[in-house]
Amino acid sequence: MGENKRLMLAGEWYLPDDPELGADTERRIARCAAYNAAGGAPPAERHKLLAELLGEVDESVRVRPPFHCDFGYNITIGAGTFVNFGAVFLDTGRITVGRDVQIGPNAQLLTPTHELDAERRRQGWEKAEPVTIGDNVWLGGGVIVCPGVSIGADTVVGAGSVVTKDLPAGVLAVGNPARVIRELG
Repeated sequence: MGENKRLMLAGEWYLPDDPELGADTERRIARCAAYNAAGGAPPAERHKLLAELLGEVDESVRVRPPFHCDFGYNITIGAGTFVNFGAVFLDTGRITVGRDVQIGPNAQLLTPTHELDAERRRQGWEKAEPVTIGDNVWLGGGVIVCPGVSIGADTVVGAGSVVTKDLPAGVLAVGNPARVIRELG
């Protein structure tokens, strides 16, 4: 494994303009294209394509195309989860989605972050902070989950919300930035 990929996977600063990461991107492009084109294929064929794209995915997971990601191999999706149309999972860092999660259309789970220092940003430095979604979470349509955020089990995030900080289990959160408005249950 090359130095930039090692640094990326470790959550440290790395340069993404790297031949090894470029090859990983080409692999993802081909596999995403195959998956997104297979919308009318039998479920077993679609799942096979999804399993080739993602790190770990249970057979009961449903992801409606189009689906987009950076690499795919940093994504784990638990049993019974449903991901609606237009999801974007930028997985330069680990994305872990629990069991029985509902993700609305056009949701974004984002792990990359960029340098605040203008010169280092111009040079292309970035790093990734993991995103973790607990079991039985519902993310409404258009929700954006920012780098480094964890969302606790049984939490609901309202449509269009931008989650910039961790959310505890069992709450309803809405807004930009998302804020807890009440406990659930």
